[in-house]
Amino acid sequence: MPVFRLQENPTFPDPRLAEGNGLIAIGGDLCRERLVSAYSTGIFPWYSEGQPILWFSPDPRMVLLLDRFKISKSLERVVNSDRFEIKVDSAFTNVIQACSESPRKGQDGTWITRAMIKAYEDLHADGIAHSFEAYREGELVGGLYGVSLGGGFFGESMFYKERDASKVAFAHLVSFCKKRQFDFIDAQTPSDHLARLGATEIPRSQFLEMLAKTIAKESLVGNWNQHLKA
Repeated sequence: MPVFRLQENPTFPDPRLAEGNGLIAIGGDLCRERLVSAYSTGIFPWYSEGQPILWFSPDPRMVLLLDRFKISKSLERVVNSDRFEIKVDSAFTNVIQACSESPRKGQDGTWITRAMIKAYEDLHADGIAHSFEAYREGELVGGLYGVSLGGGFFGESMFYKERDASKVAFAHLVSFCKKRQFDFIDAQTPSDHLARLGATEIPRSQFLEMLAKTIAKESLVGNWNQHLKA
């Protein structure tokens, strides 16, 4: 399959034309319009510092359907305890920076480049990207961030400095999305950690059908902290 070179127009080719590893396009930029277009069509950027921007739509796709979330009794006890204080959209830059610095098994360096950090900070300022944060004694010890469009949350990365911190933040994300009738949380690529929490791999064709329906819904835009008690 060909790899498409993006032009100034912030649109993407059909993700079904992606290569076997999911690579669909190269180039372009990380402006708001292009990123929204990418997520709306099942595509996301994934590249390293010094590389051109690479865009992927993997097959299969890892997705958590919210009613399939699995939580162990031990984790549930931690979630219901006061071990961590959970906040939303209060330290987005700190979270994405911590994710970029977090070591990844089998990876040398990070795909969360300086340009990516700036782009997602801009999405956060526009009320499209969000973070869930876990604090212990006032210190940020875990969290995650991602993009929300329609009834979908597209997870990007998570980190922890203390055991269970990111899992508790994720559990609160799931609860938040359930209460607001979201359809799914997109985990993008296979992860043993998220598989244990209930995420499963589905064919890209099925994911794209789900995506088309969820994108048609109204997005929950803005700082999500204002919605916590709603």
